[in-house]
Amino acid sequence: MSLLRTKTIEQSIADTDEPEYQLKKRLTALDLTVFGIGVIIGAGIFTLTGRAAQAYAGPGIAISFIFAAICCGLAALCYAEFSSTVPVSGSAYTFSYFSLGEIFAWIIGWDLLLELMLGASVVAQGWSTYAALFLDQIGLGWPDSIGPESDVNVLAMLLVIVLTILATIGIKESLRVNLALVAVKLFVVLFVIIAGLFYIKSSNLTPFIPPSVPAPDGDVTITTPLFQAMFGFTPSTFGVMGLVSGASLVFFAFIGFDVVATTAEEAKNPQRDLPRGIIGSLAICTVLYVAVCIVITGMVKYTDISSEAALAEAFRSVGRPGFATLISAGAVAGLTTVVLTLMIGAARVVFAMSRDHLVPAKLGKTHPTFGTPYRLTLGIGVVVAIVAGVTPIGKLEEMVNIGTLAAFTLVSLAVPLLRKRRPDIKRSFTVPGNPVVPILAALICIYLMLNLSIETWLRFAIWMVLGFVVYALYGYRKSRVGQTERTGEVTKA
Repeated sequence: MSLLRTKTIEQSIADTDEPEYQLKKRLTALDLTVFGIGVIIGAGIFTLTGRAAQAYAGPGIAISFIFAAICCGLAALCYAEFSSTVPVSGSAYTFSYFSLGEIFAWIIGWDLLLELMLGASVVAQGWSTYAALFLDQIGLGWPDSIGPESDVNVLAMLLVIVLTILATIGIKESLRVNLALVAVKLFVVLFVIIAGLFYIKSSNLTPFIPPSVPAPDGDVTITTPLFQAMFGFTPSTFGVMGLVSGASLVFFAFIGFDVVATTAEEAKNPQRDLPRGIIGSLAICTVLYVAVCIVITGMVKYTDISSEAALAEAFRSVGRPGFATLISAGAVAGLTTVVLTLMIGAARVVFAMSRDHLVPAKLGKTHPTFGTPYRLTLGIGVVVAIVAGVTPIGKLEEMVNIGTLAAFTLVSLAVPLLRKRRPDIKRSFTVPGNPVVPILAALICIYLMLNLSIETWLRFAIWMVLGFVVYALYGYRKSRVGQTERTGEVTKA
């Protein structure tokens, strides 16, 4: 039996009609766009902007965001083609199953699990920082012993628990809350841009791209980007290499658009609405990101930017503590939507894998009333809460990025392959410039991956080895496609 066995597109679509694994089609184009904006605008603006500017790129972090956006934009075109052609839960996992084969589907599914669960944990930690700051600003406070800097971040864990319950009740109900919080978040982001314009100092933006600074003694360490270590470049930050390293980090800020594709099966008109939701949310957020970067680095010298609560602290530094309170409140609302959306996305990916029996099938059964994969949602919520509660802040972002970039690479390469293998399929949206655009998207993703640290690559290797062990011991033997291959009969979910 081949590791490259594929699941047909027809079977993927037919599986969506099985009663115990059937999701309700309730989402419109507006829901999908809000869904995308809700998850994209979050950690990138409220937490990562300051950290990346301070450590890698200075004011040039705006260029890093543009570079990351171009990479995501090319990948978004590939996602839009797949999700509108085959509107089935699972996003890149499902796309790769019928285009590349089962082993690649498993790799991507395992990567997406890393991306979405760790992403939710990272953002929950960022949320706890702003929440503690906001509570302090309004005079309530939060005990340091169970706050963001403590050994157990109870504040982050409480958020995840509440959102897990909400995601279990239903996706439409979740999106109603999401819509309200996204409105608050957009108001705050626009407020930061407009109000911040009055406090920009041109001296803070000079030099826009700070000169390259070598690492201490020029030694290669575990935190050196792999690309620099492989090709003998002197380890450094800032300069051109700093812009690329910054892009590799702030790439985390754009991971949300691919989560839209995980809800394909729940869209009312996926052929029309999914491309709009994916591409529209990415375009809106890119413009806002770049504007915020310029404002923040113009208000505060990049060397003095807060790495934890950049926006609020920027206004505090110019004598506007009231503005800082408003921004903290917006960040609390905004980051809430990100955690919620990432957890919903993680549940939908594992739901698709359970329907294919690559993980235990019982996990994926939907609730008869709520219409959600409740067992998976609850289980993922527990894991995310634990990781967010006990992992030191700032240690997970790059792990999220490398998993995402690996998935983007394979999805991009799958587009020209499926065009060649199945030219007969009706495609309501097609990637322009095939195969050049998908291949370019894959190459840019690989380059950004190489600019992540050696430490991140080592952790990623361990995660992948663990994934291959799980697949070898369970997924390969239990796979529905494998059962069909052995018996010649299509196995029911």
